[in-house]
Amino acid sequence: MTKPIGIGLVAAVLLAAGALAHASEAKTIREALAKVLPGEKPTSVQPTPIDGLYQVEMGPQVMYMTGDGRYLFDGAIVDLETRENLAETAQNKARLRAIEAVGEDEMIVFEAPDAEHEITVFTDIDCGYCRKLHQNIDAYAEEGISVRYLFYPRTGVDTPSYQKAVAVWCADDQQKAMTAAKNGQPVESESCTNPVERHMELGELMGIRGTPAIVLDNGQMVPGFVEPKRLAQVLEQQ
Repeated sequence: MTKPIGIGLVAAVLLAAGALAHASEAKTIREALAKVLPGEKPTSVQPTPIDGLYQVEMGPQVMYMTGDGRYLFDGAIVDLETRENLAETAQNKARLRAIEAVGEDEMIVFEAPDAEHEITVFTDIDCGYCRKLHQNIDAYAEEGISVRYLFYPRTGVDTPSYQKAVAVWCADDQQKAMTAAKNGQPVESESCTNPVERHMELGELMGIRGTPAIVLDNGQMVPGFVEPKRLAQVLEQQ
């Protein structure tokens, strides 16, 4: 008499088959992208709750592709039952992963004594609203917000703004040098190995067009200066 196949075994077989199908489609997607973006490799290709649609991450960027590698989607994908924008949530997570990959060792951090939140700010030494943000650094701390700086001199490499960023990074006291530079004071320091260009590359990948660009601790990006108490409200509501 034939022994019946257990439900658990059937489920395991179906899961394995599904995994193989996903692996095959992920390979197809990677091959399709390699044709149009030579030299670029996705960091992740994962199935979504939508059958046949895959989430593709390339560093901090998120896009969606069909399993056959033919169609690419770039925009909102909303679950009408939960009202969640799946694309936005995925983008925020990818943005956070990219920032955390930088690490605080390559940031200039102004930590709040009783921090409840931390923001990461792409800053330009010569940007007026960046200076206004830094002039409020103590007020952010009072709201329990730590500020982590990445450099994004908008004028590009080997410009005065870029050179000021390097000088701040290479200073013996980076926090003091940052405050001086933001106040328009000269910062003297020796040249050194620095992460400024890497910060700029990450900012470009994130699509930053202006400064300050604030990344909240859930990965959401907020452009421009936000007054400390207002920012604290935004962080509490996120």
